[in-house]
Amino acid sequence: MSQEVYVLGGYQTDFARNWSKENKHFSAMMREAVRGALDATGLEPRDIATGHVGNFAAELYCKQGHLGAFFIEAHPVFSGLPTGRHEAACASGSIALLAASAEIEAGRYEVAAVVGIEQMKTVDSATGGDYRGTAAWYELEAEGIEFPFPKLFGKLGDEYDKRYGLKDEHLAAISAINYANAKLNPNAQTRTWYMNKGHALCRTDDNPAVGGRIRISDCSQVTDGAATVFLASKSYAEKYAKVRGVALASIPRIKGWGHHTARLRFEDKVEESKNAEYVLPHVRATVTDAFKRAGIADVSGIDGIETHDCFTTSEYMAIDHFGLTQPGESWKAVEEGVIALGGKCPINPSGGLIGAGHPVGATGVRQLLDAYKQVTGTAGDYQVEGAKNFATLNIGGSGTTSVTFVVGT
Repeated sequence: MSQEVYVLGGYQTDFARNWSKENKHFSAMMREAVRGALDATGLEPRDIATGHVGNFAAELYCKQGHLGAFFIEAHPVFSGLPTGRHEAACASGSIALLAASAEIEAGRYEVAAVVGIEQMKTVDSATGGDYRGTAAWYELEAEGIEFPFPKLFGKLGDEYDKRYGLKDEHLAAISAINYANAKLNPNAQTRTWYMNKGHALCRTDDNPAVGGRIRISDCSQVTDGAATVFLASKSYAEKYAKVRGVALASIPRIKGWGHHTARLRFEDKVEESKNAEYVLPHVRATVTDAFKRAGIADVSGIDGIETHDCFTTSEYMAIDHFGLTQPGESWKAVEEGVIALGGKCPINPSGGLIGAGHPVGATGVRQLLDAYKQVTGTAGDYQVEGAKNFATLNIGGSGTTSVTFVVGT
């Protein structure tokens, strides 16, 4: 039987910062995220046995590979540690978490550091859009196309419209909820921005289209940021709890996980699912696998969700794929306030990718850290009252790589 994996806590940088304007190398961002996590958890550098880095495209944005080695630069004591970098587009952070947790389950190490990181404000928006196109099948779906990913996720909305119907007002409501939640999050990129449902519904130059039905208000942010979490074995967590005078049961653990990879091209995914009730069946399987491993029957056992709202259409998809509604009926959860903070199952109380920000390689780690905060009652103004089990959904590409974690006490 594999070991349980505990989450000891972590740290997130302020996602509103522009590290290029600060004239800081992304190694400084790595150092802040790791040292901040050490301070937040009370761990010593010598406690860390291995390091995992999630990152999408530092080779493009920063002209730098070999990112596992940059973890060593975060503290002199780390010299000699085993480290590595993991890439799965926007799911890179979650793949790093899966690799680290697997090492703990196997008994290789007792404490693993996982850092998700991306510095994206090094290039103009058109160049950045082209870089992000490499998360799709570049030659077939992105090359020579301006802002390819809004167009791909616009097609996700089109597919919903074709199968079940889709109203712009429901996508606008999702955007407004995430922006409103972000105002409660001191690390959110858009915490000082203005947005409401009326503006999200605006069809003027104030809210231009960037890809089919996708408008600026439907999009996640271009973000510089990093997040670190520490994962530990049960034996280490027991010692950690004893030193701090708390019960082991109060320390969250990864109760369940799911991981599936679909075909790369969006049109191939849609073709495969044409006779299925779910638009992205592999995403649905990722969620249900995590529930099964957690011993949770369905979404009624989940108190809230941090999901991958790279666009409002991806959150719309997540609502029914988590089972909050029947397939194609995500609009009901929007209209009934189910997903709002204070609702039956709040989605993205942090603000999500639309509100909090989306430093691509960091997102999966940030989601897990927010899940940890929720189930330990430390999420501050965006706390979901009484949260015991929180789920995440992190997606790479156009629904290609999907990872879900269930975190709880």
